[in-house]
Amino acid sequence: MSSVFAQTGQRTLKVVLTFLEMAAPPRRPSRPRPLKKLAVLRAEHPTLGFYRYLYETVGSPWQWTDRRLMGDDELAAIVHDDKVEIYVLFVAGVPAGFVELDFRTMGQVEIVLLGLVPEFTGQGLGGFLLDWAVDAAWRPATEVLKVTTNTQDHPRALSMYQKAGFNVTRRAESYLVPLAAIEAGTLAAPEQDA
Repeated sequence: MSSVFAQTGQRTLKVVLTFLEMAAPPRRPSRPRPLKKLAVLRAEHPTLGFYRYLYETVGSPWQWTDRRLMGDDELAAIVHDDKVEIYVLFVAGVPAGFVELDFRTMGQVEIVLLGLVPEFTGQGLGGFLLDWAVDAAWRPATEVLKVTTNTQDHPRALSMYQKAGFNVTRRAESYLVPLAAIEAGTLAAPEQDA
């Protein structure tokens, strides 16, 4: 579940979180599949190096920093959990984006992360991946599907979620660790796998 963080010495980038939910599978038809060679494959127990590559490549434009600050053990506990599913979108064999679904809370599923590699944005792939993720998340035990976005995410993220059938449940102010602080080395990032 997305957390709300207070401003601290590290967390100085103010954002507004928007929490959204879907209480039933959508009744609208899925968006047309882009005319590309596409595959969505589950990355079962991905190496931390590959996961970090996806997270950093997809998330850098949008200030995704929380997982950059995690050590290997903490990150592995999440991404190697059997109830966390990571799917990678490939376009003509190239990783183009990913989605992370969290089934750890009974009855609910959260789309924790969903995004594209920058070179693949603007091609209709985001809507395709979101529709794919919504379909994958709705299983017999799913009672509610959740997603959270913030004001640093892609400018069309909120409207894309709403068009997919999500409804806003609440908003809250939160603070992120700025990517520039990590890249400048003013914060200690975790050691990477060799």
